[in-house]
Amino acid sequence: MDKQEVLERCRRDNVAFVRLQFTEPYGAVKNVSIPVEELEKALDNELMFDGSSIRGFKRIEQSDMYFLPDPATYALLPWRGNGDRNTARLICDVADPNGQPFAGDPRSNLKRVLKQAEDMGYTMQVGPEAEFFLFRLDGEGNPTVDPHDAATYFDVAPMDKGEDCRRDIELTLQQMDFHLEAAHHEVAIGQHEIDFRHGDALSTADNLITFRMVVKVIAAQHGMHATFMAKPLHGENGSGMHVNQSLSRGDENAFLDDSDDLKLSTDAYSYIAGILKHLPAITAVANPTVNSYKRLLPGYEAPVYIAWSPGNRSAAIRVPAKRGRSTRIELRTPDPTANPYLALACMLQAGLDGITKGLTPPEPVNRNIYDLTEEESAELGISSLPHDLPGALDALEQDAVMRQALGEHIFSEYLALKRAEWASYNEQVHRWEIDQYMDRF
Repeated sequence: MDKQEVLERCRRDNVAFVRLQFTEPYGAVKNVSIPVEELEKALDNELMFDGSSIRGFKRIEQSDMYFLPDPATYALLPWRGNGDRNTARLICDVADPNGQPFAGDPRSNLKRVLKQAEDMGYTMQVGPEAEFFLFRLDGEGNPTVDPHDAATYFDVAPMDKGEDCRRDIELTLQQMDFHLEAAHHEVAIGQHEIDFRHGDALSTADNLITFRMVVKVIAAQHGMHATFMAKPLHGENGSGMHVNQSLSRGDENAFLDDSDDLKLSTDAYSYIAGILKHLPAITAVANPTVNSYKRLLPGYEAPVYIAWSPGNRSAAIRVPAKRGRSTRIELRTPDPTANPYLALACMLQAGLDGITKGLTPPEPVNRNIYDLTEEESAELGISSLPHDLPGALDALEQDAVMRQALGEHIFSEYLALKRAEWASYNEQVHRWEIDQYMDRF
């Protein structure tokens, strides 16, 4: 849509307020609500805000920033409105006072990397699979770590007590023009997954931000707390966000080559090689929290080994069996706490680096990597992902290609905040320490 179409849709949809949304570098959604009468000014890029109050944006002495609403992201918020006083949202890019894209805006940064791919003749297609947990609230409405059910993979009601909540999430997403593919209970107790159709990388990142918001809002309406935290329960599988991805060249899938044994193109192999080469650094962005690394442990279906396979789910990269237009790779390491704009920018930059340099991946691993000894893994050249956040940040800091993927502003701000997050974690006294040491010493 263009400006006039958005204004007309607002009149037709009885919109009273419009939320202008954007994300900070660390993934949180921010927004300001404006009366619909101010929308034309916003669409003319005339609304400013204070960037110094947003983590990772501007210093106070240079804080003025502009909203650049994207008309293509117009959507009604079904839970906000009563028929004649509705609320819509527009996702925005962020600009400096001179009108140029702000280097610290994750969405603008992804568009910059997508332009590099476009200049090489490629479009990135993405299909994420984000998992989440539903927990009960306590008597004061605060979230607990008490799962709402004890169901497991693909269970149905009455074992799956989140079925009604999940259905209402699906219905809300459909009202917002999502094309859903599947929804089900996941392996862990209280864990769920809803998959929506793949699309171009920018639209998919926008959809992931919207998806996380909808899940939390509808769960709250059902008296539950939804979390995308990677590992909320000890002894249970964590929540991942498998990222299916491919490159297209016009109407053709650039990863497909029917003459190859695996029907994969040279571009596909080089893209895989690029991801594997840069995966330790990508992990700092795709698994961005202290808690993320408690999911990345052997024995909980989370891939922790830097390897690829035509079908082996213990490898970091799997190539699903379907071919033709659906030929793709699946990166299985990320979790849903990642900022999708930054994570996709890093994956794409790594894949393009592999293509540009003509990299070749190692031989695929078709054995269960979890069962290999250290000696067998070494013989196959298989290494592990970083074991904790500081290890991943060290890998990121040393990776010039990932520095390019994030841009200098986001790169430096992200490292600083994440190192501060780790320092804060280390300063805390945790329940495990009390339980282990209080009586013993």
